[in-house]
Amino acid sequence: MSNSSVVKKKDSMSLLDFFCIGFGCIVGVGWALTVNRWMANTGGPIPASIGYLVALLFMTPIGFAYAELVPMMPVAGGGAAFAHKAFGERIAFISGWACFGGFVWILPWEAIMVAEIVSMIFPGILFEGGYLYAFQGWNVHISHILMGAACTIFLFMLNLRGGGASAKFQRIFVIFMICAAIIAIIAAFSRFDAQNLMPVYENVRDRQHTNFFGGMMTILLLAPFFLAGFETIPQMAENSNADPKSIGKVVILSITLACLFYAVLLIALGGAMPWIDFWADGEFGTPAAGLLLRFVYGDIPVIGNALFVILTLGALTGLITTWNGFMKASAYLLMGMGRAKMVPSFFTKLHPKYGTPYAGLIFCAIISIIGPFLGFNMIDGITELAGAAFVTTWCITAFCLVKLRKTMPDAHRPYKMPGGPVLAFIAGSIMLAALVFMFLPFGWNPLFMGWLTVAYCVGWAAVGAMFYLMASKERNSVSPEERARSLFEAKK
Repeated sequence: MSNSSVVKKKDSMSLLDFFCIGFGCIVGVGWALTVNRWMANTGGPIPASIGYLVALLFMTPIGFAYAELVPMMPVAGGGAAFAHKAFGERIAFISGWACFGGFVWILPWEAIMVAEIVSMIFPGILFEGGYLYAFQGWNVHISHILMGAACTIFLFMLNLRGGGASAKFQRIFVIFMICAAIIAIIAAFSRFDAQNLMPVYENVRDRQHTNFFGGMMTILLLAPFFLAGFETIPQMAENSNADPKSIGKVVILSITLACLFYAVLLIALGGAMPWIDFWADGEFGTPAAGLLLRFVYGDIPVIGNALFVILTLGALTGLITTWNGFMKASAYLLMGMGRAKMVPSFFTKLHPKYGTPYAGLIFCAIISIIGPFLGFNMIDGITELAGAAFVTTWCITAFCLVKLRKTMPDAHRPYKMPGGPVLAFIAGSIMLAALVFMFLPFGWNPLFMGWLTVAYCVGWAAVGAMFYLMASKERNSVSPEERARSLFEAKK
C-alpha cells in the first residue's frame, strides 16, 4: 500500500475536541434562524418539541450502534468501513456515498447562508440593487459569491494544516455558540407565559397533517438534517490518540444533548410570545430567535438589541462549526473510500507536509463554492436531500451491527451496545421505514420529500454510480483482500 494514503501523524485531539466536532456539526445554525418554521410546520412548539424527543428515542439506538462500531473499527470511512466488513464492497459504497452526500451537500448550504447571516449584522453588505442574475426566484449577488468563496478558502486552508488547528478553531466557536444558545433560553424563559403555547396544535401552514400526532411526526422529516453531524466523529477516529471507546460514547452524548437542546429551545421561545404570531412571515422572518428576543424585550431596547446581536453571532459561529466539521469529515470519508477503491484513489492523496487528505479537501471546497451561485431557494431541497442520505447510512450501519455480531462474535469490542442486535435491528427497521416513507407521494404521508428532492436523490445516486465506475479499473487491478487491508490497516 502506498504511503501516500496513510495519515503521517496523529493530531492531539481530545475527547472535548471530538464532542465539539460532533455537537458543533449537529447544532449549527438552524435553531437560531428558522425555529419558528419548525413550529409552523408541525403545528406548534409543543408537537415540535415532543417530536424531537421522539427523534431522540429513534436516534439513541443508532448512536449506540456507532458507539460500538467506532472503537471496533477506528478508521476513516465510518459507515462505509462498517458496511465493508459486514456486507462487502457494494453495500459499503452505498452507505459511504450516501453519508458523503449528506456531508458534502451541507457545505453549499453553509456557503449560501453565510452572507445572509452577515448581512443581518451589517445590512449594507448585501447590494440590493446590483444582483448578477436570478435563479429559481432568488437574486444572486456578487457579495454572496465572494463571501462564500472567502469562507470556503479559509476553512480549506485551516483543515489543510491538520486536525489540531481545525479542532482548536472548532472548540472556540462551539463554546461561543453554546453560550449564545444558553443566553437565548434564559432570556426567553424570563418572559415565559404558558398561554403563549396555545393552541397546543394548529395546522397554520396547510401541511400534510390534520392532528397533533401528524404534526409531531412531521419533525421527523427535518430531524435527519438537524440531527446529522455525529457521523463526523468516526471519520477522525483513526487520526487521534484518544481512547476509541470514549470516542464512541461522545457520539451518544452529542445526539442526546442536541435533541434535548432543541426540545427546550422550542418550549422557551414558544412561550416567550404567542407562537401563532411568532411563526408568521414578515416581522419574524430570519433570524427568528434573535428577532423574537428583540421584540419581547422591546421595553428595554438596549437588552433587546444586545440579545439580537448575540443570537445572530451565535448563528454565525454555529454555521461555521458545521461547515468546518463537515468539510473535514467529507475529505476523510473520501480518503477511506479511495483506499478501498470504491472511488478513484486520487482521493487518498495526502499533503506532503501536513499529512491531510488535500485531494478530498479540494473536491469539497469546489462543491462548497458552488452554493452561493445557486441562491437561497435551493436550501429546502438540499436540506431534504441530505436528510435522506443520512437516514440511508444510519439504516445500513444499524444492520451492520446485527450482521457483525453474528459473523464476528469474538471480535474485540471495547464497548457493547445495550440491547445488542435486537435493538439494532429495530433501529435499522425504523430507519428503513422512514426512508421508504420519504419517497411515497401520498397525500396522507407527512414525510414525503417532494418530487424535486426525489430528483435530486436520483441525480446524486447517478453521480455516485459514475464515480464507482471510474474506479473500476483500479478496483479490478487489486485483490479484494488487498483492498480490505488498505481500508482497515491504514491506521497501522
